[in-house]
Amino acid sequence: MYKQVAIIGAGPAGCALACFLRERDIDCLVFDSDKTPELMVGESLVPAAIPVLRRLGIEQQVAAVSRVKRGAALRHGNGNRVDFEFKAYGSDYPDYSYNIPRPQFDRIIRQRAEQLGVRFITHRANVELVDDDPQRELRLSNDSLLAAGLNLSTQPDILIDATGRSRLFSRRLNLSANRGPRTDIAHFAHFKNFSDDAHLDGQVVLSALACGWSWQIPLHGVTSVGVVMNADSAKLYGRNAAERLENAISHNPLLAEAGLGRQRVSEVMTYSNYQLITEQAHGKGWILLGDALGFVDPMLSPGVFMALESAELLDRLVLSKPQSEVERHSADYFSQMQHWHDAWTRLIQYFYDGRILSMGEMRDYIRHEASVFSISRYVEPIVSRMLSQLVSGVKTRSELNHTVLHHTCQHLIRDKSQMENNRIRSTLTATQLSQLQTMLKQAEVSIGKCTAAA
Repeated sequence: MYKQVAIIGAGPAGCALACFLRERDIDCLVFDSDKTPELMVGESLVPAAIPVLRRLGIEQQVAAVSRVKRGAALRHGNGNRVDFEFKAYGSDYPDYSYNIPRPQFDRIIRQRAEQLGVRFITHRANVELVDDDPQRELRLSNDSLLAAGLNLSTQPDILIDATGRSRLFSRRLNLSANRGPRTDIAHFAHFKNFSDDAHLDGQVVLSALACGWSWQIPLHGVTSVGVVMNADSAKLYGRNAAERLENAISHNPLLAEAGLGRQRVSEVMTYSNYQLITEQAHGKGWILLGDALGFVDPMLSPGVFMALESAELLDRLVLSKPQSEVERHSADYFSQMQHWHDAWTRLIQYFYDGRILSMGEMRDYIRHEASVFSISRYVEPIVSRMLSQLVSGVKTRSELNHTVLHHTCQHLIRDKSQMENNRIRSTLTATQLSQLQTMLKQAEVSIGKCTAAA
């Protein structure tokens, strides 16, 4: 069995895996470069993450710094809105989750790992290619071994890449990856005096904008606001991240109204490359974990859950088994992760192409206007509960739920122009572009006058 495991990266995936390994008394080293940004994507959890927090014994600590989240919503400038309220599923999955301040959340998991005896090494770990060992493709460099207090003649049993989007092993091994169809970029920051427009406690509100979409995540005392759009379209909104975020808020009525009197209280952060999964997740003596393996579009907040889920799967399917069986079990782990990524990607596409908002219109009609004898009256509650299970992570991989959703959309959405009106656009129309250019010119004139007066 494994005696010593080295994890490179101290985010949620790496620290959670370290905790699971310590449950079986495996010596675990975690290399931490000690470079944590002020803000990070992944500020909201789905209910499927709660059982992992409970296993780690940290739910109460997370709750103390977070906002309870009861659901999510998707809305459009045309007035359509769909609200998803989480439903309890069995005894394991509650009807809530949390909106989390990421730096505090990450510290809580790390502190739990330290309590369990995980050794953290403040060092930017480096790995080298190996040519002379049939059992190993990568090894820790001598300076990393020395930083960890290890013998230069030995290596840990296995190396785990939990470096997130840095993807250390993939870059060393020159591994290829499959990128999603979107080339989106996100700019986001924390604001005071910004309405979250929630209909439920801690509800995350997603808005279809003139171009792309936005999120509003209520946290303690602030709201996280982000805009996501095609990288080329983002350039139209300004020369830098701060300009683009400010202009995107001002240009879109849904955000401009909610943001009256807003005060930005953080730097504006930028993230890109929103869909990616590597084509190879393991090799001789190494395995990828969390975002280092792959990440999906953040629209439904699956990121942190997927990091925790990958840690549980890697622990259960691979690292709890004999080393001699690592190849077979690693393939199973990769297959499971690919299934997760595929399921989230398929579900998120319903939000982008307008089917979910169009279904929401039909749901409102069925609830308020359909005949009491209509079969849709009986089908609608079933579909609503199924959608709740899909977006909560509880039944996201259920082929039955995906099949029901597919056929329900086919039969209930009869007006295809309805979908076209509700879809999230990746580019501005000519009219919208003209309006944006006029707004930006007016803003430049105002800034010029203020500068001259000063």
